[in-house]
Amino acid sequence: MNLRPRRSEDPEVNLTPLIDVVFLLLVFFMVSTTFVREADLEIVLPEASLEGAPEQEERALEVVVSADGEYAVNSRQLVNNRPTTLESAIRRIMEDRRDVPVTIRADANASHQSVVTVMDVVGRLGFARIQVVTAEAPEEEEG
Repeated sequence: MNLRPRRSEDPEVNLTPLIDVVFLLLVFFMVSTTFVREADLEIVLPEASLEGAPEQEERALEVVVSADGEYAVNSRQLVNNRPTTLESAIRRIMEDRRDVPVTIRADANASHQSVVTVMDVVGRLGFARIQVVTAEAPEEEEG
């Protein structure tokens, strides 16, 4: 009888098959993955053209909001500052055209509510191209 303990061998871990399997999984997922670009924005940049510029200027709609909250549509002062009056003036001037750009020129001291009212009326009428421009009164020179 041999009672001496056997000499145990240290286990060997062969990493080569493990690396091969991980590499194959990596290649499989790279090949089978589809790259979807959902966050892309399509931007249509304007093109400069000298033709048709005067026509676009006269077709545009401009609403001016004064510091007192009074409205003027295409340089025509309205009799009051109610939204219904503004809506009827825009309907009368623009008729059925809703593809023209709308410029809202607001005085720097105009109330936020006046500008939002114009934006609301223009949006309800179906205009989509709206831009807001603010204008400050020129500073007086010190003399």
